Amino acid sequence: MPGKQAKIVNDAMLRQMLQYAETTTTPERDQVMILLSVKAGMRAVEIAGLTWPMVLTPRGGISDTIAIRDAIAKKNSGRIVPMHALLRQGLVRLALKSETNGAVIRSHRGGHMLPNSIVNWFVALYGTLGFEGCSSHSGRRTFITAAARNLHKAGCSLRDVQLLAGHRSIETTQRYIDADTNGQRRLVSLL
Repeated sequence: MPGKQAKIVNDAMLRQMLQYAETTTTPERDQVMILLSVKAGMRAVEIAGLTWPMVLTPRGGISDTIAIRDAIAKKNSGRIVPMHALLRQGLVRLALKSETNGAVIRSHRGGHMLPNSIVNWFVALYGTLGFEGCSSHSGRRTFITAAARNLHKAGCSLRDVQLLAGHRSIETTQRYIDADTNGQRRLVSLL
């Protein structure tokens, strides 16, 4: 990734983002947008293209996974992402407030939000909260970094993170992972 990478979102920032979303005219939708980015690692284009059948079970309940279809993913990199508990709760609340067909994330007029609208929405959110260096890609970077840092706890490998991110190359996945100087110090001290 040439240029400066988007800043990652820490837990305190995420709490502020979710609290701010509660004050908007569409709190359920806005919280789900944030969680799709931070807890599912989805790109703006994927958030915009996500439809209810991709998150629902055949019986109409919220699924335990998100089926990101090739048609909405960059370079046809569709994938299945396990549903984070907070995101699942957010989708349950959103489903109670909207129709569960068509787009999950709808504009104020009721149609799909465009990818650029999602990008601009995140720019406005981060600007309002004073989070410099953040962009619509910050949530995705946060997801990938957090997954990489927790590999050992889940018995996974970097390949698993690559698959969750929908990257063709593990080198691309590695470029997303934010380094932790304090963690490096702890690691060396264990040697």
